[in-house]
Amino acid sequence: MTKRVAILISGGGSNMVSLVEDMTGDHPARPVLVLSNRADAGGLDKAKARGIPTAVVDHRPFGSDRPAFEDALTHVLEQAHPDIICLAGFMRVLTEGFVTRWQGRMLNIHPSLLPKYKGLHTHQRAIDAGDTEAGCSVHEVTAELDGGRVLGQARVPIVPGDTADDLAARVLVQEHVLYPLVLRRFAEGQRDRIDLP
Repeated sequence: MTKRVAILISGGGSNMVSLVEDMTGDHPARPVLVLSNRADAGGLDKAKARGIPTAVVDHRPFGSDRPAFEDALTHVLEQAHPDIICLAGFMRVLTEGFVTRWQGRMLNIHPSLLPKYKGLHTHQRAIDAGDTEAGCSVHEVTAELDGGRVLGQARVPIVPGDTADDLAARVLVQEHVLYPLVLRRFAEGQRDRIDLP
């Protein structure tokens, strides 16, 4: 049975596009919703142009009441009946209650070689630490921030003189390769880890 995928975004949606463009033909999944917490997220227009239903749940009216915001998110998601939820640049930290509701069905892509550099500013932190490589990880979402089981990683070298933006651009290329690959395997029921060179 084809899996139904909802994709959560906050910005331009480049990872969302890479996921959607892979979900064609005999792919075991198909996109049923692109949901954003920002009405001005550029990825919404990209999803609409591809015929994918979109929705917005603005976090700002909820202030610091994250459970209320997540209740609204859940209401919209449940109408789409997703089997899998992909976080693709969704810039809100989710509470344990929300994560538990969708446990085992949520994936996220993070721009570091987890468990290194959870959270923000990953590229600058890798450069500042003197690392020789960086990369990205796709992991299952748990209540621990960026702490779920890693299902795939891709690596890129850190070149002398790199800025955080330089490194981010090279890592993003690999994100667009890794995330669709892991999603395809996840939708087929494969949970073993894959590492790209």
